[in-house]
Amino acid sequence: MEIKDLFITPVLIIIVFVFAYFVRRSVTDEQNRRYFLPGLTLKIIGAISVGFIYQFYYNGGDTFTYFTHGSRHIWEAFMNNPLHGIQLVFAGSEYSPETFQYASKIFTYGDLSSYFVVRMAGILDLITFHTYSATAVLFAVISFSGLWAMYHAFYKMYPRQHFGIAVAIFFIPSVFFWGSGILKDTITIGALGWATYAIYNLFFDKKHLVISVIILLFSFYTLYTVKIYILLCYIPAAILWIFSGRISKIKNVIIRFLVAPLVLGIAGVIGYYSVVKVGEEDPRYNIESMSNTAKTTAEWIHYVSIRDQGSAYTLGDFDYSPTGMLKKFPLAVWVSLYRPYFWEIHNVVMLLSAIESFILLLFTVYVVFRVGLIKSMRLSSTKSILIFCFLFSIVFAFAVGVSTYNFGTLARYKIPLFPFFVAGLFILLDYSNRERKTTVLD
Repeated sequence: MEIKDLFITPVLIIIVFVFAYFVRRSVTDEQNRRYFLPGLTLKIIGAISVGFIYQFYYNGGDTFTYFTHGSRHIWEAFMNNPLHGIQLVFAGSEYSPETFQYASKIFTYGDLSSYFVVRMAGILDLITFHTYSATAVLFAVISFSGLWAMYHAFYKMYPRQHFGIAVAIFFIPSVFFWGSGILKDTITIGALGWATYAIYNLFFDKKHLVISVIILLFSFYTLYTVKIYILLCYIPAAILWIFSGRISKIKNVIIRFLVAPLVLGIAGVIGYYSVVKVGEEDPRYNIESMSNTAKTTAEWIHYVSIRDQGSAYTLGDFDYSPTGMLKKFPLAVWVSLYRPYFWEIHNVVMLLSAIESFILLLFTVYVVFRVGLIKSMRLSSTKSILIFCFLFSIVFAFAVGVSTYNFGTLARYKIPLFPFFVAGLFILLDYSNRERKTTVLD
């Protein structure tokens, strides 16, 4: 960070809040308006805090790789020759003579997933005069727009859970912290929010169809480019959400019972082939290579953690075949949701993660106890939104838990699951309360 951060960023924040104040009336109602500005504020605080943590605690890291050794050179190209700047923004992995002097200095040039972040930062730098904290604020604002869109969709379905859904999406510390800076996670969690909003519009609310198709395609493209494994976990859950939602509309119980296996079977086949198709372009994530990719990633991160005396963990010895990985499914999901434990803490960041995990464990136990285990399982397997939320979050928890092997890295990687899992718990409470009231009335 530089001296200009002290001048440009406060001005930009004022502009953002003035704009948000006027936009708020068109995207909120009297019930949920109270969450709009606080949610935005936490995202901005998170964006600036990430910069401080990386600069003064980690002494570097991804966010400065994307900015100092990335977008800075796109900014310089724009300042010297706007045409060269545009070429860099739309560049692939090939070098060209016109932009080589800039591209050769960008650490992530050629890595399309990381370069996506650099491109985005480079474009936003034109607004912020290449000011780190100001660009980070704009990343947070864009991410918040996706999360608010997701909140809007969930709120329309379950308005009585306006507070709980707001907590799940905006007020979980690791989400507004790690999902707000100049990082891949900021982009992907915003894209997940927009994708969920678009699917709700297209298949449930049936409004704004054209714009929703555009939003969905761009969101999927973003996830595909930046973190394809998130998309691989999301697509099957979204397809089951759509198909199970159609089944729930059938009023005749017998017909619904007869049709459900066929429809869900079709949804499963579509989900499988969607995953196959998405993974075709990246050999690391096709069906045949996923287990080897998980093994390689886990072993490398674990090795680095041990070498640097970091916060490593393991799931024990096992064969990284599909069968071997499935045997570790419960442990991998558990480590993503409810660890680190307090006795596994090595630093302040891990302490915060441990507190958050412990609170989530207590809340999960409370919900299951309040609703009842059998009833929780029944509702979670029959209500389309719960199938979607829990299937995505649990499968994603398994994917990152089995392949990360470092609590510090896991704290970042797992943030996409929290809004869906916690929102699912609040929605589960909502369904239970509805049935309880119906029983009392009967």
